[in-house]
Amino acid sequence: MPLYEHVLIARQDLSNTQAEGLIEHFSTVLADNGGKVVENEYWGVRTLAYKINKNRKGHYAFLRSDAPSAAVQEMERLARLHDDVMRVMTIKVEAHEEGPSVQMQKREERGDRGDRRERRERN
Repeated sequence: MPLYEHVLIARQDLSNTQAEGLIEHFSTVLADNGGKVVENEYWGVRTLAYKINKNRKGHYAFLRSDAPSAAVQEMERLARLHDDVMRVMTIKVEAHEEGPSVQMQKREERGDRGDRRERRERN
């Protein structure tokens, strides 16, 4: 089955428990339609780049799934209809990365990106 990564943004006025409940809800939607959630992460409340429905912040959730396209389409459809979900984005990937996502890693663990000033001076 194809592999997908999903990011959901929920309203900021939800509690953490309610936001994590959304993860469980959409995981069961995928499972009911023949897929499975390999891993999920709750990223917490983060500031949005721009206002969405008069909200400046939102609860971010990340799901890695192994599901048929029909299950993903149904999950996205229900997410768009859900009042608490502001945005949903799904990306098809070749393989899931091992370990936590980049958002959950500490800055030291992300790898050597070099100093930004050094890159500007080289160019």
